[in-house]
Amino acid sequence: MIKNPRLFHLWLQYPYVPIQNPFRVLGACRYSTQSAKFPEYQMPSVTWGVVQGRKEKLVNRVKICDYLKTLGIIPDELENLELPSTVEVMSERVQFLQKLGLTIDDINEYPLMLGCSVRKNMVPVLGYLEKIGIPKPKLGEFVKNYPQVLHASVVVELAPVIKFLRGLDVERQDIGYVLQKYPELLGFKLEGTMSTSVAYLVSIGVSPRDIGPMVTQYPYFLGMRVGTVIKPLVDYLVSLGLPKKILSRMLEKRAYILGYDLDETVKPNVDCLISFGIRKEAIASVIAQYPQILGLPLKAKLSSQQYFFNLKLKIDPDGFAQIIEKMPQITSLNQHVLMKPIEFLLGRGLPLEDVGKMVMKCPQMVALRIELMKKSYYYFKTEIGRPVKELVEFPEYFTYSLESRIKPRYTKLQCKGIRCSLNWFLNCSDQRFEERLQGDYIESESLGPTFCMGGKLELPGNDVVSDEEDESDDEVLYRRTVSL
Repeated sequence: MIKNPRLFHLWLQYPYVPIQNPFRVLGACRYSTQSAKFPEYQMPSVTWGVVQGRKEKLVNRVKICDYLKTLGIIPDELENLELPSTVEVMSERVQFLQKLGLTIDDINEYPLMLGCSVRKNMVPVLGYLEKIGIPKPKLGEFVKNYPQVLHASVVVELAPVIKFLRGLDVERQDIGYVLQKYPELLGFKLEGTMSTSVAYLVSIGVSPRDIGPMVTQYPYFLGMRVGTVIKPLVDYLVSLGLPKKILSRMLEKRAYILGYDLDETVKPNVDCLISFGIRKEAIASVIAQYPQILGLPLKAKLSSQQYFFNLKLKIDPDGFAQIIEKMPQITSLNQHVLMKPIEFLLGRGLPLEDVGKMVMKCPQMVALRIELMKKSYYYFKTEIGRPVKELVEFPEYFTYSLESRIKPRYTKLQCKGIRCSLNWFLNCSDQRFEERLQGDYIESESLGPTFCMGGKLELPGNDVVSDEEDESDDEVLYRRTVSL
């Protein structure tokens, strides 16, 4: 028998090493045989611990699943997931998520979150999210909307996405806002959809400096595929006559246009406009003035407004189409708002037919504030003293500022002793007006500048454009019907 404990342990580790004293080996075997009667005292073998561990894991898994069932959590999806070693650890995870604001129903929506360690996964991720700008009271809602974030690595997955967004000029204080709108961004690969969508938009003329504000306004375009979503929409709008310069400006200010479904919304709305009498060549102008028209439930809105103008002002469908071409925003204006300017003009004694002509010629007047219209009308009657017929011929008078344009210019005309139409002294720039005042004769009235969507600015009397001008892209002036 090996009396020395150190030699005994050495023999256990190396049983095949020959021992000089056979009696000691025999004694050791006798000891081994006797100890076999008491298996609980046997030294552990290599396989014993593994078999026993598997049994313990299986027992613990059953206990944990039973515990989850008592809480109302369905553990079916956790079958292939590595669960914690004890019920206490799982209880800690559930309580942590509940304190965060998640309910049992929320956990059942994505039970895989129970596989995340509180200390290794949840605390680091939530701490980082709070650091980048997501308010602590909103963390529960954020996890509810995108529970997969709990599996992410802060260093490997989350931080690179934030760095990418900052590289797009998304302001630091806007990062939290962007992620709350579109938390799935944290799961995208940088070299995938996000990079290609940005590169394509820049290639069609979107300013790189405007990508950041676009992401802040509508981050969803970063998850859109260029080939199947963005490019087909851009190509279709260009085919309608929208130049890429105008389209890129539209997207810079209203990135949500990229979210309009081409086949289900955009194309049907364009067909709807044509069916209501809007000329095909005017479609591009309508879209440039009011891009939101592409995403509206258009048929119902146009039908309602067309009936309204016919009922109140006896305007026929062709006249209504002219109104939409000049001011497509009327599609979305409340009819109660539209009635106020109409009732004001009718209350001043203007015939219904004349008010209808005024609205068709200048539909912008139906969106004016009544207080401003009253002041302008009062000045026209008391100071200018012209017949109301001139307002019918030039309803744009109501769209000019009384204090900054109408009064100063009319005062100068009185000092010069010039009598002219409203159109002559209002419908021109300040420089042009001063030139007219310095002239020794009254310039004959002519049409103002005319525009062709996607073409050059054409001024009356300038019919010839040189080839040099035609070749210079920087000098090509595109129509900007309204400030985008």
